[in-house]
Amino acid sequence: MLFRDSIEMPKVYKLFHMLGISSNYKGYTQTAYAVYLAAQKPQRLSLVTKRLYPEVAKKYHTTWNAVERNIRTILTMIWNNNSESLEKMAGHPLEKKPGTAQFISILASALKESHSVR
Repeated sequence: MLFRDSIEMPKVYKLFHMLGISSNYKGYTQTAYAVYLAAQKPQRLSLVTKRLYPEVAKKYHTTWNAVERNIRTILTMIWNNNSESLEKMAGHPLEKKPGTAQFISILASALKESHSVR
């Protein structure tokens, strides 16, 4: 069974719940979908503004700029309220708030890791 076949959105939502993010935030579903896509195909993280954000924007009928802004909002909320959990997922201390691509990468890696531990 390929990894991409076993990733489901509820697993991403559970990860968000662990970080203290609830679904009432506008960027919740967009960020979750970006993490889901990055977990399926990590190459998408190499050019987030040309590959990942446009793919998310297309699904949610918005612009890639709005997607990036919404992801940044979710990241800021996590950083301000639960940076310890994010650092634990990253596996190392974070000197400063990560960028959006690094944030998505951390969550996608944590998702993969939690899947392989089962």
